[in-house]
Amino acid sequence: MTPKVFGIAGWKNSGKTGLAVRLVEELTRRGYRVSTIKHAHHDFDIDKVGADSFRHRQAGAHEVAIVSGTRFAIMHELRGEPEPSFDEILSRLAPCDLVLIEGYKREPVPKIEARRLDAKNREPLAPTDPHILAIAADHAVTDTTLPVFDLDDTAAIADFVERVTGLARGNG
Repeated sequence: MTPKVFGIAGWKNSGKTGLAVRLVEELTRRGYRVSTIKHAHHDFDIDKVGADSFRHRQAGAHEVAIVSGTRFAIMHELRGEPEPSFDEILSRLAPCDLVLIEGYKREPVPKIEARRLDAKNREPLAPTDPHILAIAADHAVTDTTLPVFDLDDTAAIADFVERVTGLARGNG
């Protein structure tokens, strides 16, 4: 079964991560199993220089799995291969009710645009992206016909996500 997908788009410092974290908290509190995908535009690393897993990757391992009694992570080194598509990453996730996407602003999935006055770029994304179905902002937005939410009104935004994706408790 393909999970329901909902995205949060916006420019750097627009409030995407804060909104994603609050939505995960709210939707899991409502009983959903939520997974997330975060797209990073820069070279990122999740293990520390000198750690065993880091040393394995540095030695040339294609994939490194770190496993403990509380979690596991699998790091996959691309080693010159192209970045995997959104669908490839989605297919690797365990079954869940909803996959919340942060980033991937051009993917054709239903999404909300986060806007903050402190964002690096304040150019609206919604007018050129038909997949943006609402806007969450920390300021008044009047130049749109889309629903506009207060960026901090997590419950109302979670209600919107439930409606748009057709999430229903107990059928995920």
